[in-house]
Amino acid sequence: MQTLEHLREFGWSGFLVLALLAGLSVVAMCGVLSVLVVVKKLGFVGQGVSHSAFGGVGLAALLAALGWLPDSPIAQLAVVVLFCVGSALGMAAVSDRRTVPVDTAIGMFLVGSMALGAVLTHIAQAVAAERGRSGIVQSWEAILFGSILTANWSDVLVGWVVCIAVLLCAWWFRRPMLFWAFDEDSAAAFGVPTRFTKTLLMILLALAIVVAMRLAGVVLATALLVLPGAAALKLSDRFWTVTILSVSIGVLGLCIGLVASFELSWQPGPCVVLAMTILFALSAVWARIRGGGSALATPAAV
Repeated sequence: MQTLEHLREFGWSGFLVLALLAGLSVVAMCGVLSVLVVVKKLGFVGQGVSHSAFGGVGLAALLAALGWLPDSPIAQLAVVVLFCVGSALGMAAVSDRRTVPVDTAIGMFLVGSMALGAVLTHIAQAVAAERGRSGIVQSWEAILFGSILTANWSDVLVGWVVCIAVLLCAWWFRRPMLFWAFDEDSAAAFGVPTRFTKTLLMILLALAIVVAMRLAGVVLATALLVLPGAAALKLSDRFWTVTILSVSIGVLGLCIGLVASFELSWQPGPCVVLAMTILFALSAVWARIRGGGSALATPAAV
């Protein structure tokens, strides 16, 4: 088996181990947030924020072409993160209006950001060519569709720093966030700052999505915020049990996907998502055999 031979030969310095360490930071974040995403029916937000990254990529490309941004992956990623966070805040602000549904607000920012990214990238290419820096705009696709198998120790460090920050923030604000997730109207009546809570969740989702894009790409990043939580909700009706199951399903899907990718020479992102999809299907079958899945609908289930 190629996987075992690679681990025996290279140990902790092998790219497969680095991919696993980087991936664990992603599935830990997404596994915890996934439960809230499924309960609040915010699965489309992952698609919206991840596609909004095109606008951030275009902006970073233009700044780099103008010489206003260092030619550094960290600097480029920072611009994308800030743009995604701004888009997430915009989605939250617009959807707070009673006349604009959440999915409509997300769709507006999704298409607008993609169009902006396309225009800015075109301008950046022209500016870079004019200034003799044409090669500087060619590597932006790697930010959106990077492979986890190319992860290095810097990627691992960034992933775990963001993961720890997101999880600590989610833990600190867990009570208002859970109250808001299960019953938004009652939470507001009891003094929970619902607007702040929603904004905070959108920021955490944006951070998790940007990091997840390095694992699965823009199109598949949404699955990491939906499938683990959806599968876990089929297996339990206790919130903390569901959260642990969600993270466990994410870790299992990551390991299966990476091994399948390595053994079959397939792309790692689709393999990981396909593995999680199979785990969700198995959870659904188990729930049906057991007599129906669970649905966290009230705080009493916590």
